[in-house]
Amino acid sequence: MKLNVKNETGKLKSVVLGQPKSMGAAPTLAESYDAKSYYSIEHNIYPKEEDIISEVSAFENVLKKYDVEVFRPAIIEDYNQVFARDVAFVIEDKMIISNVIKDRADEQEAYREIFEKVEWRKIINLPETAHVEGGDVIVWNDYLFIGTCYSEDYRSFKTARTNEYALEILKEYFPKKRIIDLDLKKNDKVPYEGVLHLDCTFNPVGKDKCIIYKNGFVDQNDYELIIDIFGEENCFHVTDEEMFEMNPNIFSISPEVVVSDKTFTRMNNHFRDVWGLTVEEIPYREVSKMGGLLRCSTMPLVRE
Repeated sequence: MKLNVKNETGKLKSVVLGQPKSMGAAPTLAESYDAKSYYSIEHNIYPKEEDIISEVSAFENVLKKYDVEVFRPAIIEDYNQVFARDVAFVIEDKMIISNVIKDRADEQEAYREIFEKVEWRKIINLPETAHVEGGDVIVWNDYLFIGTCYSEDYRSFKTARTNEYALEILKEYFPKKRIIDLDLKKNDKVPYEGVLHLDCTFNPVGKDKCIIYKNGFVDQNDYELIIDIFGEENCFHVTDEEMFEMNPNIFSISPEVVVSDKTFTRMNNHFRDVWGLTVEEIPYREVSKMGGLLRCSTMPLVRE
């Protein structure tokens, strides 16, 4: 397989979609590793496996409607494998194997058959102390936007998934990219007061547009930089409530087609009526209760 991902919206040819089967029992509060899951467990609304299977199947049907080749990881019994984005990610023709948090380390074995389709020279294994997850990495042509956490409390946050060392390693592998590090607000228990990954606060769509949540950034200069790059008129700003519902975390099949949750009425209407995009709406509310959405569920391998 010849990997190729140069941006977030090029026409999708092949992708890994997360595995919703055999998720096991709902985690306890102590076992949760993101604020949205903590909230769902605390409020007794953590989703049932059959509902997750239904929603992920609806996503797969849309992908196949557009002739996308869909790969799935092997099933690990009693293990949540819905969020493929964080196990590995592709930049240009290289696959970077993430150093995920210990709670999710076993997931990578389920991707062995997929990894074996890639030329070994194109796979990058990071040093053990370089922590990065795919949700924090947004590929946008000449830019690499990388969400990180510079807080001195980094090690105490379960939601801090990408560190400065990983940033430096990526700079070495992609010296021609303009790498922009974005310091993200973190909170392990209150989803309104932090974001898990960069794609929960910023996500490009179309050819030159983006979704953005202003309050996800520690430094407002980071937010302003993105506005300068994309242009104010090309940015759709989400509210606190829309961030909580995970509006930024939609998925692009092409520059013209996005997959979005059907409850994102204001944003979906803007996409169609103002930006002229085709919006494939599916139910994804139950998946959102576990701290991720559509982009989180995917690992693009090849885009035109």
